[in-house]
Amino acid sequence: MKIKPEFDLIPEDGWRKKIYETVYLSHTKAGKIFDICLLVLILISTALLMVETIPIFRLEYYREFYYAEFFITLIFTIEYILRIICVKDREEYIFSPLGIIDFLSIVPFYISLFFPIWHFVAIIRMLRMLRIFRIFNLADYMHDGRFIVSALKHSSRKIYIFLLFMVIFIIMIGSLMYLIEDGKNGFSSIPQSVYWAVVTITTVGYGDISPATPLGKMLSIVVMLCGYSIIAVPTGIVTSEFRKQKKNNFQCDRCGNEDNDENARFCKICGEKII
Repeated sequence: MKIKPEFDLIPEDGWRKKIYETVYLSHTKAGKIFDICLLVLILISTALLMVETIPIFRLEYYREFYYAEFFITLIFTIEYILRIICVKDREEYIFSPLGIIDFLSIVPFYISLFFPIWHFVAIIRMLRMLRIFRIFNLADYMHDGRFIVSALKHSSRKIYIFLLFMVIFIIMIGSLMYLIEDGKNGFSSIPQSVYWAVVTITTVGYGDISPATPLGKMLSIVVMLCGYSIIAVPTGIVTSEFRKQKKNNFQCDRCGNEDNDENARFCKICGEKII
């Protein structure tokens, strides 16, 4: 997670402060260039990891993949070290969720370097896919990302109640369909019927199980129509909370100043972008 942008965490000496402004602050010119370069590198790394899983490419371009991974990991390692040395409270970054992700995204390469034939290396190497989450370490994305997390947190109770209702509804529908179809047409048990209910209500519709009786088909229509609420209801809940959080948040991410005007786009103390 991004280091709390408070002034007591910013180094006072010259070179460390310059590094901090580059890797943690996006409103500076160097910070913007750094974020863009890092974003491109993350996307390239993720794309290479995906292509590497294709057998024909993995065998033919093994050496190229290795050198590309070596270079990318080296860059990420340097960046990880810079993030540590340029802040006062280093443990805050190291043990933060995104700090841990940063570490886990580079360590698989070094493990495979020292233990190339270890049985679990292939599994550990897949941890490199965690690099995609490093996008949220970029200041521009972290700012809005916190609104989403806050909205989910404040709407969690409503979502839990909705999910509980859906579980009860699905079990009831599955049980009812089992009785209607009389254990035939693939509805051999209640769990199997519940599986059909989940597939139908989420509008996936695999088609491996389908009712044959008129009453069963009518129930299917009802379930399909109810399926749209699966997306609509939670989306509405989260969107409502998101707007509320966005409206009520006037605190500056950089200096922590809360005395900003309601429609302010920049902090009146340090000039940091608020919205």
